[in-house]
Amino acid sequence: MSQTTAAAPNKTQAVFDATASTYDNDRARLIPGCDAFYRWALELIPVRAKTIVDLGAGSGLLTRLLRDRFPTAHIHVIDFSAPMLDKARERMAGDANITFHQVDYSATPLPEGLCAVASSLSIHHLDDAGKRALFSRIHAALKPRGVFVNADQISGPTPELEERYKALWLKQVRELGATEPQIEASLFRQQEDRCAPVQTQLDWMREAGFADANCWYKDNRFAVMAGTR
Repeated sequence: MSQTTAAAPNKTQAVFDATASTYDNDRARLIPGCDAFYRWALELIPVRAKTIVDLGAGSGLLTRLLRDRFPTAHIHVIDFSAPMLDKARERMAGDANITFHQVDYSATPLPEGLCAVASSLSIHHLDDAGKRALFSRIHAALKPRGVFVNADQISGPTPELEERYKALWLKQVRELGATEPQIEASLFRQQEDRCAPVQTQLDWMREAGFADANCWYKDNRFAVMAGTR
């Protein structure tokens, strides 16, 4: 296992540093359809993938699922939060086929010749220009037939629908048993959200070269989008 040096911290990083200790316990209660959300992300990755990036990996929840699904793949785990990566290292302890990178992926070159780039609940923190630039960089980093999977939080296509999304999410997570402190922590993290609608992101993916960009799963504010180089 290895690690690169970190980029300068920013406000989003500070938010996730502050909530790293509770992030894992919160996840299942704050994502309605959590199991299906992650299952779709995994199923869209080629079965013979040998080199995978977990982009914005956080505490390593998706990393663990990737390792279980792709036991021989080399996984690059990328995140800018040291406390989050510490959680990921604990989760993946003893796995010599992982490289950890503590960097800001929006400003740092990606590894090259990748079979897949997977990201869960991370890219929505970039502004629109950052998302578009990242999609182009991901396309360039993939091998031919390599796949980009973005399992992320999205916004409604209109302000009215966005308000309905938010209201429905609050209802859903309370029904799932989320506590008010868990919801408060989530809302604290959401202050740095810059979500975009599904169709807008698919258009940006096609602009970047992913001709088959498609949304494969969606439940209210959560969607799994993918495209092939």
